[in-house]
Amino acid sequence: MTIPYEPLLEDRIDIAAPPAAVWALVHDVRRMSEWSPQVTSTRLRAGFERCELGAEFTNRNREGELEWTTHGTVVRFEEDRALAFRIAENYVVWSFTLDPSPTGTLLTQRRETPDGLSDLSLEWTDAFLGGQVAFTDLIRTGMRQTLERIKAAAEG
Repeated sequence: MTIPYEPLLEDRIDIAAPPAAVWALVHDVRRMSEWSPQVTSTRLRAGFERCELGAEFTNRNREGELEWTTHGTVVRFEEDRALAFRIAENYVVWSFTLDPSPTGTLLTQRRETPDGLSDLSLEWTDAFLGGQVAFTDLIRTGMRQTLERIKAAAEG
């Protein structure tokens, strides 16, 4: 059986700033709306005071006139190195990895589906977001915009 989506999407950008400076921008999921063109707000759930391993949060997302809510959990948190979170509704794991580079930091953003995509996500994407191919193109564009916005903030 052919998988109807790409299990791994990845993009990276070189940033002329040290990893600690880039980490200061990306380590807190509450700042995601500053970077992602799809996320309009992120709030830590009750009982969580800061972004750390195990922290749970709620995202508000928008694409065109569609708006929806997702729920995430931080599944990796390595200071100055890596942040990853899993979205409950679709099983996707999003991550940022920071590696030192000759000019500062190589920032990699990934969208992985280690447990596949939920049936709900597959159906919703096909029904409301133009299908898997169109939505994958949208995700790729959004990843590039996210990385460019982080780069501009870090270098500005």
